[in-house]
Amino acid sequence: MANRPTIADLARESGVSVATVDRVLNNRLPVREETARRVYEAANSIGYHAAGLIRQRMRQELPEYRLGFLLQKPGQHFYQEFAREIESAVTQAPHFRGVPVIDFWASQGPDDIIAKLGSLAGRCRSIGLVCPDHPAITVAVEELKARDIPVFSLLSDFAAGVREGYVGVNNRKVGRTAAWMITKTAKKPGKVALFVGSHRFHGHELREIGFRSFFREQAPEFTVLDTMVNLETRQITHEAMLELLRRHPDLAGCYVAGGGMEGAIAALRESRMDPPPVMIVNEITPESRAALADNIVTMAIATPLPRLCSELVELMGHAIERGAANAPGQTFLPFDIYLPENI
Repeated sequence: MANRPTIADLARESGVSVATVDRVLNNRLPVREETARRVYEAANSIGYHAAGLIRQRMRQELPEYRLGFLLQKPGQHFYQEFAREIESAVTQAPHFRGVPVIDFWASQGPDDIIAKLGSLAGRCRSIGLVCPDHPAITVAVEELKARDIPVFSLLSDFAAGVREGYVGVNNRKVGRTAAWMITKTAKKPGKVALFVGSHRFHGHELREIGFRSFFREQAPEFTVLDTMVNLETRQITHEAMLELLRRHPDLAGCYVAGGGMEGAIAALRESRMDPPPVMIVNEITPESRAALADNIVTMAIATPLPRLCSELVELMGHAIERGAANAPGQTFLPFDIYLPENI
């Protein structure tokens, strides 16, 4: 259409009368949701100037839910990006008007997490939570379940059988994928190092299980060293990585299964080893992207945050409207893989 689309054009495109379009635009009389959506989609299709107004009118009729989210490490790029994707997914939820309430915990002590969980529960209808698996946290989740506040575990599972559901990647497959890449790209068999943040994180433990099982089954010529706990900190990982390189000049590969990869990357840069051991990390950040570009990191395995947040918000809304599931389940999302040639 050469000229600005008119209300008659919109009615013709959406297959309804001009009077129906007028009711949608001006909210005069109740209009079926299906009809209003058809008018809205037609308005978008032809570039009708009031498409945004139609969407606003449609959303006024939707219920409003406050959704709580508790993440960790607010200073880390990954969790900052996670918070942004949560806000986007909640505000764009198609079936309800969502209000995101996002908080962070700094220490891994259960008391701090439980206190923040209780604060969110007083303000929100459902909660998504990143945290370690701990008996005290399971009790807190049970109490929220009794109050009809569904709780979802994110990235790493906890309170299995009590929480409403898990949303994240299949961490055992992540660990096996990291191991596979090391065996395919290492110059020769040798020793392999593995860092986890804490064995309280079920996801880290599953990554370790998958990592070790692959070498045991498929590449016994490699030697997997004792797992190192880095508390997901840069400094601990940096110091431990430098010591590893000093003690094991035949180090063939290293997998940082949680946070703290910045320390391992810095240690490899300082060592100037040629060739360096194969480095596998989790998540794509400015640091891991730069390390991929410099061939310090061979592969980054990343959580698909936009899809995770969209799936999570949909599940939270469903749990609020339909009640707790009889069989709390798991939603596994395919993880993203970044290599030096596709960043």
